[in-house]
Amino acid sequence: MKLNRIAEKAKQMIDRRGGMGALKEDLQEVKEAATGRGSMSEKARAAAEAVKTPGRNPASEPPPAERRPSDPPPAA
Repeated sequence: MKLNRIAEKAKQMIDRRGGMGALKEDLQEVKEAATGRGSMSEKARAAAEAVKTPGRNPASEPPPAERRPSDPPPAA
């Protein structure tokens, strides 16, 4: 069924961007951009910039060498 295929593709895209946590963070960034001050074009530009990078800032995660073995690997 085509609906199942669409759902699977959506899940794959969410996983590629970092999972549901990253999706929620993206949504929050877009919401802040949309409710912030400025013209509609400034808000649209800010929202587009927020969506360019998925979820968390990769610089905030410790490098692989500094992670403890018990830490889960970062989402790809």
